[in-house]
Amino acid sequence: MASPHTKRGQAPPLAGQTDEVSPRYGAWTRGINLSKIVYMTRKTKNILFLILLILFLTAAPLTVFYSLGWRFDWKTKRAIQPGVFYFKVWPKNVQIYLDGELKEKTDFFFGSVLIENLLSKKYDVEIKKEEFHIWEKTLEIKKGEVTEAKNIVLIPENPSFTVMIKKTKDFFFSPDGKKIILREEDDKNQSWALKLFELDKNVKSHLIDERDISKGEVQLFNLKFSPNSKTVLLKVQTKENLIYYLLEIDKTPAVLTSLDFLNSSAEEVYFNPENPRKLFILLPPTAETGEGGGELNEVDLVDQKISLTPLKNIISCSIFNESIYYLNSSGFLFKTDLSFNQEERLNIIAFPLKKEAKYKITASNSKILLEEDDTLYIFNRDKKSFQKFFESVKNFKFSSDSKKLVYFNDYEIWVLFLEKKYGQPQKEAGEQLFITRFSEKIDDVFWYTDHYLIFNAGNKLKIAEIDDRDKINIVDLAEFKNPEIFWANKKLYVLSEENLYVSEELTP
Repeated sequence: MASPHTKRGQAPPLAGQTDEVSPRYGAWTRGINLSKIVYMTRKTKNILFLILLILFLTAAPLTVFYSLGWRFDWKTKRAIQPGVFYFKVWPKNVQIYLDGELKEKTDFFFGSVLIENLLSKKYDVEIKKEEFHIWEKTLEIKKGEVTEAKNIVLIPENPSFTVMIKKTKDFFFSPDGKKIILREEDDKNQSWALKLFELDKNVKSHLIDERDISKGEVQLFNLKFSPNSKTVLLKVQTKENLIYYLLEIDKTPAVLTSLDFLNSSAEEVYFNPENPRKLFILLPPTAETGEGGGELNEVDLVDQKISLTPLKNIISCSIFNESIYYLNSSGFLFKTDLSFNQEERLNIIAFPLKKEAKYKITASNSKILLEEDDTLYIFNRDKKSFQKFFESVKNFKFSSDSKKLVYFNDYEIWVLFLEKKYGQPQKEAGEQLFITRFSEKIDDVFWYTDHYLIFNAGNKLKIAEIDDRDKINIVDLAEFKNPEIFWANKKLYVLSEENLYVSEELTP
């Protein structure tokens, strides 16, 4: 019989079951043991918590381990802290080889690449691109550090050179790099002429003939551009006199003006950087001024007047920007403005002058150099004195960033770091770097970039980097007979056998 508690159509409860409604769940439980359900839920939660705790305690150290740069080397079965290579190269999209194995290519947009997870050791690095010389160097990776080489320029293997102008004896570049004055000779008439070549227009025009100066023989001693590249100062020797001329090349036709009122014995002539119509001339000492040094005079080209300045007893002088630097006969270095109102003595102890020596001051971006015959000194502003750093100097040039100086003689090239270099390889201010020595004679050296040099040794044109880690990469660019070179506008200009050649663009 059905139980009295059983509704019609409902099966009777089994043994051990009840028909009570759970107030917590609001449904018939039919005798299910709720305590067991609660117990199993808590147990599962505890197990899950323990699993998650173990995973956290395992993953956290691994995460920290990874973030600090540590990796597991499956080959050596041990934990390592790898390093990174960073390269930035021109041209872009070059191949990077480590120990003979191709690792990466530099990206198309920036020409850079980052190679990570490298073991701490030395790597043979090769950077390659078709039709370019290989850049190669052994570089070391240290634990957790970045080894970088971010100023790499690959040099073309066979750059093209074209003949710009034929039958040229000499050439002179303007300061703005837009004009070249050419000296050509007429063998038939046994005379010379100056021509102007404008690079942006690719046009050559006539300036003057030798006969415009004198019917007799004229020797061109010197040619100096004004800072604005619009006028040229000529120093010529005729049979009678040594004469200065002013040639205005920005006018058509060019205007040649004799400066015969200038003292022909002037040792140096300088353009006034504030006024191109004025000059400064350094006159040698006379019986009246004494034998100690010369005097600086100011020349007005319009009024053709020469006026005295307060600067006397000058051994050497240099004008840079709006300042005049000069060394007097007592060995003291001074700086003044162009109006001579703010004079400042720079050295405390006088520089010991030699009676028969020749001196030349060069100032550039607060750096002051002094040549004593072929010995080069640099002025130390902290110690307020000159310091000797090279003998047998032939010439020197500042880098475009004014942070380095290249100086050289007939067979050696050196670089002086004028400021501390923080990038790799690091250099201290005042540190000297020997680049190379050749058996062939070095004629001239230019800054190819702020990190490369371009020069000729004998008939070979060469390019050298200044990164002295491992070895210094030096490559041959081209070869010409008895070349005279000039670097400008990312191109190399070469005068050889009376032909003026120009290269393709060689830098970014």
